[in-house]
Amino acid sequence: MTCACGAATPPIVQPGAPGSPGRTIDAKAARDQSRIRYTPADVAFMQGMIHHHAQALDMAALVPSRTASEDMKKLAKRIDVSQTDEIGMMRHWLEARGQDAPGPHAHHEPGAPLMPGMLTAAEMDRLAAARGVDFDRLFLEGMIQHHGGALSMVRDLLAAPGAGQEPEMFAFASDVDADQRMEIDRMSVMLRELGK
Repeated sequence: MTCACGAATPPIVQPGAPGSPGRTIDAKAARDQSRIRYTPADVAFMQGMIHHHAQALDMAALVPSRTASEDMKKLAKRIDVSQTDEIGMMRHWLEARGQDAPGPHAHHEPGAPLMPGMLTAAEMDRLAAARGVDFDRLFLEGMIQHHGGALSMVRDLLAAPGAGQEPEMFAFASDVDADQRMEIDRMSVMLRELGK
């Protein structure tokens, strides 16, 4: 490609979905990208992910009073900080588009959706009742399940026609995918170490 001045212009590469290759696009296609709009699937993803993150915060809040492990406390703090920030970002994204954003305790309301990977009320009660190494094991198993649910939510979003294409949405979904995979790996190691 060359510009009007005759100099070669660098290629424009559109990133692919997590795990998928990018593709080279022309300048017109790049301009069209700026007009990509959010879809109902994007809105549902953000609303559902707020519920999902809120339960992770509930789980992380149990850690300090139930474990003796400093590594567990650090993990819970990382989860608390990152997911609190992401909830704020998701609420802002929804509100900026005139969409409803679930409140911080909406996931406790009767009829609230149980998103993929979320613990049931009975599983949360069992986690809250545990202490020491038993708590650590239940927490790690539950949070691995929980994070796996987030990965499936990202997969479902990107599989929906036209969804996940708005630049801010795509960046967030990609970050969720990468962050959750990294934490699953870290927690899997911690869980294996409990078995020693």
